[in-house]
Formats: sequence, structure tokens, C-alpha cells
Amino acid sequence: MELTILKKRWQQQPEHVVLIHDNDAYTHAQLLAMWECWDTKLLKCDLVPGTPVAIESDFGPKAITLMLALMEHHAMIVPLSPHIKNREQLLGIAQASLVFNLSEGEEPSPLNPQSAGHPLYDRLIAQKSPGLVLFTSGSTGEPKGAVHDLERLMAKFLVPRKALRTMTFLLFDHIGGFNTLMHVLFNGGTLVTPTERTPESVCHLIEAHRVELLPTSPTFLNLLLVSRAYESHDLTSLKMITYGTEPMPESTLQRLHQILPPVTLKQTYGLSELGIMRTKSKSNDSLWVKIGGEDYQTKIVDGKLWIKAESAMLGYLNAPSPFDEAGWFNTQDRVEVEGEYVRFLGRDSEIINVGGEKVYPAEVESILLEVEGVKDAWVYGVSNPLTGQVVAATVAVGGEHHHREFIKQLKTHCRQRLAKFKCPVKIELTENTFENQRFKRNRSQRDGMVSYEIK
Repeated sequence: MELTILKKRWQQQPEHVVLIHDNDAYTHAQLLAMWECWDTKLLKCDLVPGTPVAIESDFGPKAITLMLALMEHHAMIVPLSPHIKNREQLLGIAQASLVFNLSEGEEPSPLNPQSAGHPLYDRLIAQKSPGLVLFTSGSTGEPKGAVHDLERLMAKFLVPRKALRTMTFLLFDHIGGFNTLMHVLFNGGTLVTPTERTPESVCHLIEAHRVELLPTSPTFLNLLLVSRAYESHDLTSLKMITYGTEPMPESTLQRLHQILPPVTLKQTYGLSELGIMRTKSKSNDSLWVKIGGEDYQTKIVDGKLWIKAESAMLGYLNAPSPFDEAGWFNTQDRVEVEGEYVRFLGRDSEIINVGGEKVYPAEVESILLEVEGVKDAWVYGVSNPLTGQVVAATVAVGGEHHHREFIKQLKTHCRQRLAKFKCPVKIELTENTFENQRFKRNRSQRDGMVSYEIK
């Protein structure tokens, strides 16, 4: 199993600092000792292979070593970030039998599963493989539990690659967070864990611990630019910022490149159902990207990206399989193609149809973010009896811009930069930005708005 190789690599470099957590450094030897302690505790629990076990935690030495120990015991691992609102729902979907809430201690809490098993779990038990359950966001309905064969998902980490001193910004229960964790653990890098994911805290950690790689989201990068926290911290150690999870506004990318010109800006792409693909951005200030790798096949059908992956999930716990008979997955992401490169436009569910013309919110949001004083922008469609839909926008601004004249300025800027049918007909102002706990756009956050409709 891959974990045998991981242990050997750690034993060969026992004093290497693999983790910095709460300003404490942990070596390979220390994490191996913690891993062994968890192994002893799990044996006392009489853990049966295939048992669904939830870990409620952020990244830290206990959570990381517990996950590794559970893999060795062939458990179905269900990572959950702290303070999630739908905890009971997710535990029910996963049929979790035990929960380790590491903020409250190290003893597991037993649960009564809603049913005795699941065919996907049975398949992994028969293969003597550990499993990983990750949840889709559920933004358009009930979250779906994606079940992965960990043997398959982790195979790519056996190939030695370069690892940098990396911040664990993406959350513990996110496919990107899992990918970051395993890449660093297998390749002799160092993880730096944040206690807060604010621009000030992240910049402080980069400076204090000489972080080289920051994997994050466009929403957070926009917050970083608005906060100007980069001005009061030494970020010269930073070699690369990777961004994904949602569309990146082109204006945000270009501003980031201007402010941090030595830093490589790399777009990433992955899904809970498929894992994280290898990518190559055309340039630091370009949204065109190559995607693929030896374990992935891609094709474009009617403008949508389809992917076939060796690391694909086995299926959903609570929904039909999304794969076609040949194993292809429709990502629902619309793309443009230019040679070997693609550019992501948005999901079908986000497209605004104005009299038969398609408007992608990310394009309009990027234009709004060009205006001085705009902290964030959310563009969406509203019904219209003549055109079917028209474009509307909620724009986050400071108090000094919370007035009708600023709306006129936004409208004028949009008319200068966009076709008429793409320009927002209705604009609402708010002082709140739209990020959720995952630092993605929270399109339901609309408190504190002032609404002006200007034709």
C-alpha cells in the first residue's frame, strides 16, 4: 500500500520538519509516533474494515495522523470541517458509525447509522481498500457524498515531485485540501496551517514561516487585494499562488500579477468526483490553461468539458452515477478552446439568457471589479417579460460609495466595456462581501443592501 512507502520515506528523514501548526514544528519522527498512538487507539475500538468514521477538524498533527491510521485500518474516512451547518445531514448520508471531534478531545463518539451498509462501501471492503467520502457543495440541492477508493486516488503521489513549503488554505474536507496534504507528505515538503483564513493572518504566516506556495480561491485573492495586507508584510518567500474552485475574474488576476510580479500564478482544476488534474497556465495574467495529465482524458462536447479519470470516484452514496457507459463525466463547465488551451466561462446553471444572447456572470463581475471602490461583485439574472431575463448585479462597496451617483459610475463603466445586453439593468449596493466559509462566492449573502434601479 502507498502508506508503506510513505512511512519508509519519513523514516529516512526523521528530523525533517513536515508540519508547522500553531507555531510549533513537527518532524517526520514526531508524526510517526502520533500515527502509532492512533493505531493503538483504533485497535482498542475494535474497528472493523469498512467502518465509516468521521473526523471533525481542520488541518493539524492529530487530524493528519488519525487520517493516516484510519487508512491503514481500511476505514471509510469522512473528513468534516469544523462549524459546518449541516453536520447531522452529512453524517447521515455517510452513515458514520464513529465521530472524532478533535476540538473536543481524542475519544470517538459512537453513532447509530441510518442503514447497515452501502454497495459502494461493500465494494471497497471486498477490495480491502480504504475509502474517502467527500461532499459536493449542495448549492442546487442536497449535498452528494462522493466515495473514492483511496488506493486509486493516492496512486499518483507515488511519483516523486517537487514540494514547496505550503499553506493548507483549502479546507480539510475539500478535494484540493486533500491533494495539497498528500502531495506535501509524500514529497518531503512542509505544511503550514493557518488558524484564521483572513488576509492579515495569511500574510503574517507567509512572512513568519517563509511560505512558498499558497493554494487558494479567487474570492480570497480578491479579499487580499481589497485589504492591502500584502503591503505591510514581507511576501518575498512566495514562489507560487494556485487558484481554483470557482471562476477567476480576469481583472483580479491582472491586478495580482501587477502587485506580485515575481510570483507564478497557476490556475488549477479539479472536482470532488474526479480529483485534481495537472494544469499549466498560458501565462501569469492569462485565464487560458492546459488541463490533463497521464491519468486523465478530456473532450469538449457542445462547448462543455467532459473528463475521464483513473482517480474518479466510485459513485455517490445518495444519487445515481453521473458517469456514462464509457466512464466519462460531464463537468457542466462551459469552455472556449484555443489549441491545447481552454478558458472556463461558467456553469450552465449560471448562464443568463438575454433575448437569446448568453451572458456569463464572471465576465461582467470582472468588469465591475475594475472600478475603484468595488470590493466584490455578484452578477445574476432576473426575469423580464420581453427578453426572458436581464442582467442584475449586487456590488460590495465601502460606505463612502454607498450612493446613487456611484451606481451611475458603474453603469457608465459597463457600457464602455461591454455589449449592451451584458450591462446590468439593476444594481444593488451592499457593504458585505460574498465569501462563505470555503472562501468561495456565497450567492445568498445579500444583507445590508441599498437598491437603485437605473435604466
